[in-house]
Amino acid sequence: MRKIVCFGEALIDFFAQPVVTPDIPRTFVQHAGGAPANVAVAAARLGAPVQFVGMLGADMFGDFLLDSLRAAGVGTDHVVRTGAAPTALAFVALDHEGERSFSFYRPPSADLLFRATHFEPECFAGAGAFHVCSNSMTEEPIAEATLHGMRMAREAGVLVSMDLNLRPLLWPQGVDPRPRLWQALQRAHVVKLARNELDYLAAGFGGGEAGEQKVLEQVFAGIAQWLVVTDGAAPMQWHSRSGGGELAGFRVKAVDTTAAGDAFVGGLLFHLAETGVDAARLPEFVRDSGVVERALRFAAAIGALAVTRNGAFAAMPARAEAQQLLKEQYEDDA
Repeated sequence: MRKIVCFGEALIDFFAQPVVTPDIPRTFVQHAGGAPANVAVAAARLGAPVQFVGMLGADMFGDFLLDSLRAAGVGTDHVVRTGAAPTALAFVALDHEGERSFSFYRPPSADLLFRATHFEPECFAGAGAFHVCSNSMTEEPIAEATLHGMRMAREAGVLVSMDLNLRPLLWPQGVDPRPRLWQALQRAHVVKLARNELDYLAAGFGGGEAGEQKVLEQVFAGIAQWLVVTDGAAPMQWHSRSGGGELAGFRVKAVDTTAAGDAFVGGLLFHLAETGVDAARLPEFVRDSGVVERALRFAAAIGALAVTRNGAFAAMPARAEAQQLLKEQYEDDA
């Protein structure tokens, strides 16, 4: 199986604990997180060879993240450390349905200091997929580095994956993210959007069905072969240059949705790597709705299991758990 390379931020998620009585101060528990780091851990826990690429602060939080990635089986040969900025932090509160709200302490943070020159060609050797998200597009220098990495991957024949994972609070006030987002979206072979992100992009084209259609046209005006749109517990949709479809997910009791999308993407990239689907084979893959839906069901099982437990790295399920969930609903995919 060819390796999966995930690029971008790794950060500390401080999860708010329930307040027992008003006189006891609120406490937060440290968890390892960060969207592309979560994807890396999800794929590694399933059994894929994975490398994480990014920059961590030379502080106790950077040490914790590095140790956590390694403990999860993720390679860290291409992680850079710096004392010029601290590791990013996020404080997370959950409501009674497991939905989260964030307070970010970024910028400044170490992950934003990664530059194009930090990419080593060796990290793309033997890679089947290179994954990014928009959190490394929020400032011009790190956006340039992200686009450079996508270009290096593409030139090496590596499948490029992008989960938009839009976090408006991370963007400077007064900056419209869309122009920069489209630069990356049109440079990815596989694009994953949440339903609210599709709505956001469509609003830039006037919204509604016409706006959504324009988003599809813009995505496929780039190199994309496959667009997946998730919508929580609602059915997911997928689109290719020649067709598309809709597929129901799994009904589970959500405890913490923090890493649901990342778990889904990790499962999807693992499935592609395991079945030998790379950039060259992707067009053939998306023409077969049966194999597309098999991949989506596997990814959905990983995402569904992740929301049934707390944390990000800690929430990622093992392959046997996904196989059991699939067996319960889709005997042929177990």
